[in-house]
Amino acid sequence: HELRVDDNGIGMRREVLERIFEPFFTTKEVGKGTGLGLATVWHLVTATGGVVRVSSTVGEGATFSVWLPRRPVPPGDPAPPSLPQ
Repeated sequence: HELRVDDNGIGMRREVLERIFEPFFTTKEVGKGTGLGLATVWHLVTATGGVVRVSSTVGEGATFSVWLPRRPVPPGDPAPPSLPQ
């Protein structure tokens, strides 16, 4: 399954794009961000065998794609709750 998020923000320069999954890396000013959000996403997704990809063009925004592997539900596990309609 793929989860894809597109934005139309300012985009990222190559130097930033190459570092966005590093813990504590942030482009925000001091006190405005920890730099842990994308590092945490990357760790959780890859720990389950998934993949995170990102592409960005300065002035055009970014696209984040997350692929998670299918896993069979073990017998006896309860079904996940349904989302409200």
